[in-house]
Amino acid sequence: MENKGSDEVEKLKTKFMSVWHNVKYSWALKSKTSFSRNSPVFLLGRCYHFKAEDDDYPSEDSHEGSDEDFVMGNVEAFRKDFASRVWLTYREDFPPLPGGTLTSDCGWGCMLRAGQMMLAQALVLRVLGRDWSWPEAPTLQALDAETRATTAAKRLVASLEASLQGTPRISDSGPILAPQAQASGSAEEADAHLKELYHRNLVSWFGDVSSAPLGLHRLVRLGLTMGKQAGDWYGPAVVAHILKKAVKEAMDPGLAGITAYVSQDCTVYSVDVMDCHKAPRAGETPGETPESPPVAQNSQPSCAATLPEDRAVIILIPVRLGGERTNPEYFDFVKSILSLDYCIGIIGGKPKQACYFVGFQDDSLIYMDPHYCQSFVNVSTSDFPLQSYHCPSPKKMPFSKMDPSCTIGFYSKSVQDYERIREELSKLLEPSPKEKYPAFTFVQGRSADYDLSAGLNTEKREWPFIRDTRRTVTTTGDFVLL
Repeated sequence: MENKGSDEVEKLKTKFMSVWHNVKYSWALKSKTSFSRNSPVFLLGRCYHFKAEDDDYPSEDSHEGSDEDFVMGNVEAFRKDFASRVWLTYREDFPPLPGGTLTSDCGWGCMLRAGQMMLAQALVLRVLGRDWSWPEAPTLQALDAETRATTAAKRLVASLEASLQGTPRISDSGPILAPQAQASGSAEEADAHLKELYHRNLVSWFGDVSSAPLGLHRLVRLGLTMGKQAGDWYGPAVVAHILKKAVKEAMDPGLAGITAYVSQDCTVYSVDVMDCHKAPRAGETPGETPESPPVAQNSQPSCAATLPEDRAVIILIPVRLGGERTNPEYFDFVKSILSLDYCIGIIGGKPKQACYFVGFQDDSLIYMDPHYCQSFVNVSTSDFPLQSYHCPSPKKMPFSKMDPSCTIGFYSKSVQDYERIREELSKLLEPSPKEKYPAFTFVQGRSADYDLSAGLNTEKREWPFIRDTRRTVTTTGDFVLL
């Protein structure tokens, strides 16, 4: 009886803390994020120009840019692209997490959510393609501080009433639905319907239930094997290894054609990555299967029928870009990385406040913010709402405020694709008189062929810290052109 009373106290404490964090971040939110008309905006390998031909307002017809350079023309195209990215944030009132009674990740789960967003982007490339956009993205309403605070207060009242009345919690049982319905009508309508089924299924993989292969419950359970508890702070390197385990151990057929690789001591071992591409998921050892043909172009939907030897690989590279702060010499490198079409973003943020970096303009990073506490969504239903999994409001942060510890992600769809990625990144990483120490390196062979204990560690790969005395201005929230 005493234990039951203690559990109720912990649940109430969790609810209050969830609302406190939600209101806290709401008050810190500004209503607008400023974007310049005169500088290009990069978003996960795509470039957008907001400057219109009439120099006053962007033309609605000007988004037809160069296909070769992935240049789009107007604000709405950028909005739609950004809002189509999968947004994973704090949630509350979900089934208790493994190893405790927590029913919310508010205040501590932001790095796990950032990692989920990066992983989701890789799966979007795999399943839907980079050209895909969510048809409902343009209709999303911008979030402001007043809306967020009001929503938080309403949820607090509802949660307390439910606790006092003993309302049963939604069960986390029930299968994650897979696309299986057939659309009727024209081929175009059928294709759109199929993509929406893939989209919904992809989001369900990240549901806050124990059965979701890439959900918070699964990540926390894997974190327990690394000495991390629910409620602990997770760094970007630890999250990279948790994501790798989650992808490799996922049993959902839709995830059979993809795996993950994490670099060691800022070194990517090429044969290890190629083995990940070619090796079957189970029953055989790496290298027993012949080299596979390239995976289908990622502009087309890709279903779960991909052969094991054709697996795509998510390459995760934990790095440290400076000492106490990010070294300014790395800023151009980060810009170059986020300009690549196979980059799936960077997880990092400010100290003890994680976010998911997806682009930049001038000297500011563009990111998706997980610090917004939303209600639990039961993804086992066939028509669960998708709106809370897409963010209408990009945020910006000066490069100078970026924490030096981060994990960079890339998506490689085949061995041939990896060779191209390695060649292009190696050129970016070449030392120069100004840039002497690369953020990471590529090495031929396998990690087992090297004595890793004698290799360079993260600290030795850092560049000397250079203090940046230039003033910068932060803008966050929804955005307006200047």
